[in-house]
Amino acid sequence: MTAGPWPMTAARDGAGALTIGGVAVGELTARYATPLWVVDEEDLRARCRAYVAGFPGVEVTYASKAWCSLGILQLVDEEGLKIDVASGGELHTALMAGVDPARLILHGNNKSVAELDQALEVGVFRIVVDSFEELERLERLAAARGVTAEVWLRITPGIDAHTHEYVRTGHDDAKFGFTLSLGLADEAFVRSLALDHVEVVGIHAHIGSQIFGTDPFIANAEVTLDLLSRWRDEHGVTLAELNLGGGMGIRYTHEDHPVEVHRYGKAVLEAVSERCEQLGYPQPQLFVEPGRAIVGPSTVTLYEVGTIKALPGLTTWVSVDGGMSDNIRPALYDAEHEVLLASRVSDAEPRAVTVVGKHCESGDLVREHAPLPGDLAVGDLLAVAATGAYTASMASNYNRLVRPAAVLVRDGEVRELVRRETLEDLVRLDVPLR
Repeated sequence: MTAGPWPMTAARDGAGALTIGGVAVGELTARYATPLWVVDEEDLRARCRAYVAGFPGVEVTYASKAWCSLGILQLVDEEGLKIDVASGGELHTALMAGVDPARLILHGNNKSVAELDQALEVGVFRIVVDSFEELERLERLAAARGVTAEVWLRITPGIDAHTHEYVRTGHDDAKFGFTLSLGLADEAFVRSLALDHVEVVGIHAHIGSQIFGTDPFIANAEVTLDLLSRWRDEHGVTLAELNLGGGMGIRYTHEDHPVEVHRYGKAVLEAVSERCEQLGYPQPQLFVEPGRAIVGPSTVTLYEVGTIKALPGLTTWVSVDGGMSDNIRPALYDAEHEVLLASRVSDAEPRAVTVVGKHCESGDLVREHAPLPGDLAVGDLLAVAATGAYTASMASNYNRLVRPAAVLVRDGEVRELVRRETLEDLVRLDVPLR
């Protein structure tokens, strides 16, 4: 089958069924039921390696908010990536996965005292400071422990990445970081110089997600390097680390055309080298933070068709046994994912149908106007492409649905990553009144 948005080992077997990692989807769903997240291990590892190769000399860091589970973190750790965590829960997961704290970066716009103190206790590599309050909290906590916290200041560089408004983070009026145009970045740096137990060793600037094209990333590099150069000239301090964030888009459908990683890396590294030469600034240690680009394309969701409701002259509604509880992205971002008939092949003429979930919401969409065979039937399996990022991590129990299992497939072998929840799990934390 053509690659498109599908993972690298996706193919059809002799019976026409979709296979991933050499395992037929029917075999997977018979064992683990549906909905089911299927991760192509070969694809995921290849994407990690492509980033390492495409950014030579750069510290590639996995943004674990895309999908934070023990197995996923262990895989990216094995591939040599650092890991960015954005909460105490993500930090705990990384530690439980056996990741060396010295390879962890703590992020987030409202880190609690407990989260910051835990980061200091275990010795994470860097803490990304997002506000003046955090500077003060860290100073107090580090002083109490008798340590110095090495941090990056998160800068809001004023770059509009022209992506969905909910995933833009680099424009001036954002909840993240110190806004450069308002002088807040300068104030944060000046305040940090007066602290005894917080040392700023670099800056971080992330401009958004699902970005096609390299120009916004080049602009981010140039703006941040200009800032580092100005701080050197004004304060006599040369910061040696620069994290340019992540955000490169992936292919969700055949209509998407993301930039290849090697072209992205080449463009950014050339821009950094040229700007450093112009400014006479020593090239800093660079960091980039792919998340979606690692796990997104590596994963497929399998559903079973439950009902088909054809309204003459209107819409044909195809309902599956999951939906917004395992993939909120279409409802939240108007996202589109490619969908195909996975359990068999069909010669029937395609027709445009709307694939929906089973939740009590009209916005519970999987894909509008999906071209699926006219003989689609109840019991067929559908596969939805590129569902590794922000699906499991945003999953819920809406309508009291249990969250799906996740499996890792490679060379015909299957390993469970996340077990399916049970009905007992749903009520485990409930406290009855009688």
